[in-house]
Amino acid sequence: MAISDMRRQYSKGTLSESDVTDTPFQLFDKWLQDAIDANIPDPTAMTVATVDESGQPSQRIVLLKDVNKDGFVFFTNLGSRKAKELALNPKVSCHFPWFFMERQVRVCGTVEKLSTSENASYFFSRPKDSQLAAYASKQSKPIGSKALLLTQFKQLKDKFANKELPVPDFWGGFRIVPHQIEFWQGGEDRLHDRIEYNIDKAGSWSTQRLMP
Repeated sequence: MAISDMRRQYSKGTLSESDVTDTPFQLFDKWLQDAIDANIPDPTAMTVATVDESGQPSQRIVLLKDVNKDGFVFFTNLGSRKAKELALNPKVSCHFPWFFMERQVRVCGTVEKLSTSENASYFFSRPKDSQLAAYASKQSKPIGSKALLLTQFKQLKDKFANKELPVPDFWGGFRIVPHQIEFWQGGEDRLHDRIEYNIDKAGSWSTQRLMP
């Protein structure tokens, strides 16, 4: 079968104006819980898109670690490509691909760095091996082999076997503060439902339906 011939109907739900909430975070919380309850793989996975100084966009998948009325939080090495690009241009977009539920959420906004205390609180909540991995990997930097990375990881594991690691100063979190959030629900015959929230200067959210 040719790729161009691959298609199916989307019929798992609808998104109507009666589903609209006062803020997009209320609807997002419901959809996220639906994804968790449905046991879909990695329900907190989101694609984060950034732009470099030449205007070239790049994307990668990270895990959402918190969401509230202030925005969407993820963590990364501050020397990584995405962190460097965000330092130059704080505009960002993220996307939640809940395809198993025929749903997507698109977020546009700007990032702000988390505080030292917020970084420490999350860092110490991670399993120790994950903490060690943050030290072992200089994210986005070239390395000669996987074996070298594993050797560095083991050396750190031996060194800190009976000690607590300090919070790394090269690692931390970003909060995506949104100004636009779109909810997409697949519909039959490609008549998808799209509801977009936009925030005004006074901090109030409005909604509009978009054509599919």
